[in-house]
Amino acid sequence: MPLPNDERIVRLADDIIHQFDTIFGLHPGFRPAHAKGILLKGTFTPGPDAVMLTRAPHASRESTPVTVRFSNSTGIPVIPDSDPNASPRGMAIRFHLAEHVHTDIISHSTDGFPARNGEEFLEMLRALAASDPSKPPPSPIEQFLGSHPGALAFVKAPKPYPASFAREIYFGVTAYRFVSQDAVTHYGRYRISPAAGSAYLNEAEAKSKAPNFLFEELEGRIAAGPVRFQVEVQIAAEGDPVNDSTIHWPDDRRWVKFGDIELRAKSAEDAAEQKQVIYDPIPRVEGIEPSEDPLLELRAAAYLLSGRRRRSAEVKTTGA
Repeated sequence: MPLPNDERIVRLADDIIHQFDTIFGLHPGFRPAHAKGILLKGTFTPGPDAVMLTRAPHASRESTPVTVRFSNSTGIPVIPDSDPNASPRGMAIRFHLAEHVHTDIISHSTDGFPARNGEEFLEMLRALAASDPSKPPPSPIEQFLGSHPGALAFVKAPKPYPASFAREIYFGVTAYRFVSQDAVTHYGRYRISPAAGSAYLNEAEAKSKAPNFLFEELEGRIAAGPVRFQVEVQIAAEGDPVNDSTIHWPDDRRWVKFGDIELRAKSAEDAAEQKQVIYDPIPRVEGIEPSEDPLLELRAAAYLLSGRRRRSAEVKTTGA
C-alpha cells in the first residue's frame, strides 16, 4: 500500500490526522479516528450474481478468509459505547486473497459522508476544533454546517444506538467501478446488512448499559455461534454522481447480492493485530477499481500515515 505520488494529498492527509489529534487528544498506538475496536475472523462466500458484477477473485472462489474490525467513532480509545459521539460505528472487512494480497471494504453506520473532498473535510474539522459551547452562537461549526448542506444532512441523519455491532447496517462511503469478465462495467456502493436484522436501543436503554456493552455483547454472541452479514452493491444509473460521497442515489436503484460473511471467532491476537492492520479504501484488485471520488486517495494516505505512526508507538494497546 504505497503513499500517493501527489504531495498535496499527503500533506492534506497529515493535516487531517493532526486535526483529529487536536480534537480527541493524542493516544499513541491507537487510530486517530475509530480508535476503539475489535477484530473478528471468518469467511466470505460470494453470491451467484457476484461473478456477473466483477472478475475480482473473491467473487468466483468458493470462499475467502476475512478479518473484520468493528469500531466506535472518535479517536478516544475508552469512549463509552453509549456516548452519542461513538456513532457512526465502523465495519472494515479485509478479504485475504493470498499471502500478503488482500482487498478491503471500509464502511460505517451512517449512509454517506459529510464532505465532498479532503479540503472540505479539513475545514469542517478545524471549525469543530475552534467551536466553544460557552461562546454565543453561531459557532464556527454552526457556520460551516450552514454553508455546507451535505455536512448538515450527515450531522442530522439519525444515529441510533445499536443493540449490537451484529445488529447494525453499514454503508460503504464511496463508489467503485466494478468490471466483469466480459468487461461490462458498473459503478456501485456497498451495503452490509446483519442476517439477524437491525435492532436499536433508546437513549435510556443505552445509558443503562456498561461502558463496553457492545464489545462485551459481541464477544458473548460470537462465542455462542456465528455472526452473519449480507454484502450488497447498489448499482448507479446513468447520470448518478459517482464522485461525491455526500449525495445519495435513489432507493429504487438496483441491488446485487455480492455475498455473505460468516464470522466465527475473535482474533486470538486482537490488540496486537489491530495495531498492525492498515485497512485500505482503494481496492487494488482486478475487477474492482476506484471511482473518481477525491476522498479515496486522501483516505488511503491518511490510513497509511496513521497506521505507520500506530505501528511505531511503543505502548501496550487494548484496541488500536
